[in-house]
Amino acid sequence: MEKLIITAAICGAEVTKENNPAVPYTVEEMVREAKAAYDAGAAVIHVHVREDDGTPTQDRERFRVVMDAIRAKLPDVIMIPSTGGATGMTPEERLQPTELYPEMATLDCGTCNFGDDVFENTMPTMRAFGKRMIENGIKPEYECFEIGHLDTILTMARKGQVPGEPMQFNFVLGVAGCTPATAENLAFLVNKIPAGSTWTVTGVGRSAWTMAAVGIAMGGNVRVGFEDNVYLGRGQKAASNGELVAKVVRLAKELGREIATPAEAREILGLKPLN
Repeated sequence: MEKLIITAAICGAEVTKENNPAVPYTVEEMVREAKAAYDAGAAVIHVHVREDDGTPTQDRERFRVVMDAIRAKLPDVIMIPSTGGATGMTPEERLQPTELYPEMATLDCGTCNFGDDVFENTMPTMRAFGKRMIENGIKPEYECFEIGHLDTILTMARKGQVPGEPMQFNFVLGVAGCTPATAENLAFLVNKIPAGSTWTVTGVGRSAWTMAAVGIAMGGNVRVGFEDNVYLGRGQKAASNGELVAKVVRLAKELGREIATPAEAREILGLKPLN
């Protein structure tokens, strides 16, 4: 099997310090959590940004400041800024980080229930996001929360509306109102992606560790982090994103998977090597 790429989603847009005091808001806290995850074995940092009071934002300047600060500490790490933002944000708000020309960014693949909210991604919105990423040379990570999302984005890729092969998918399973986090559902999705694609699995909440183990065993990649789950085990809150990444590393060791460095992850994902 290829080496395992670990992504750390260090804060998300919804989780707060009330859920776990270690959730980062400030630039300094973001750098701290990114470094903890990187030091533990993460090659990729999935970036949402917050105001200092914890308010989620898609402000381009806030993304620039946070990503520059992370890059200063971790010059080789892969960063994937979010274009999902928080529920209720407009497409124009959400697209702001693409103006920074990151090497990758997320592209959400359809509308879905998100707990009590609706996460809206209409076809015109997705076409606009795909056009922007094509124009700016950004490789998307395609975020699929529902089984139908995969068919939608593959159809768009065939039409040239979003960047095509090689494609990177993130199957986010276990969100309330979306596809349940089961090995059967993950296997179905993985079996439908084009040859040569890469994929990551994200288990939300209590499904985080089951999905991590299944993803490792299936030869895929794994995302963990405070965005998705703040617990290291039942009733045990993680002290940092690094603790969550370290648990994935331990699982991978038990299952015989080596961990990819950022340089190795770039090669696996089809990104340009750093100069």
